[in-house]
Amino acid sequence: MTLDGRRVLVTGGGSGLGADLAGGFAAAGADVVVAGRRPAPLDAVAATTPSISTHVADVTDEADMVRLFDAFEPFDIVVANAGIATSAPLTRTSLELWEQVLDVNLTGVFLTLREGLRRMRGREWGRLITIASTAGLKGYPYVAAYTASKHGVVGLTRAVAQEVASSGITANALCPGYLATEMTQRTIANIAESTGKSEAEAIDAVLEFNPQRRLIEPSEVTAAALWLCGPGSESINGQAIAIAGGEL
Repeated sequence: MTLDGRRVLVTGGGSGLGADLAGGFAAAGADVVVAGRRPAPLDAVAATTPSISTHVADVTDEADMVRLFDAFEPFDIVVANAGIATSAPLTRTSLELWEQVLDVNLTGVFLTLREGLRRMRGREWGRLITIASTAGLKGYPYVAAYTASKHGVVGLTRAVAQEVASSGITANALCPGYLATEMTQRTIANIAESTGKSEAEAIDAVLEFNPQRRLIEPSEVTAAALWLCGPGSESINGQAIAIAGGEL
């Protein structure tokens, strides 16, 4: 498969899954823009290949997102990847924490999809891909805000898919389980700190969710994203695709 001539945006592209997605799309021949709030990580990703460029933007800032999309020719593929993860029992979830998670994980995806689709409309082909989570398909304890935000991402994606169904554009959500990324390492550290478990016990607690007893590699999610952009994916629309080793 080649994506020569395609233009791709990856939000949250400075680390973890976002960096892997950027590298995967660039390797397939696409011109990639990675966006995020911190210039240094973005520059590090861009330094890996000439076909990756950067743009500093906050996905929760409407004006920032308009400027981002205005700065480039319309993207053929928009990957709404930026997100945060926090944990707390519902009774200790402050309104500030709730609003922060919803702002980044859901409002940020809304602004990314809206601005991308505004410029993609009328074209013969386009792909809108959101990075949700298995937490968008089921409930997990102690992450009520995160779970609600990812359920929202799945619902938003399905709604957008109905709006674009008569065009050559598709919208789909990828829902990975725990990934082998820095975000999961922070989750493991938080489990150990809050429960008194050892690091090994905290890792086991995370792996219990996956029947394969392993973390999902970012490259597996990237492969799914590339598949959604390849030949034969035209009828894949409005789907929430679990990448979780059989958890769901």
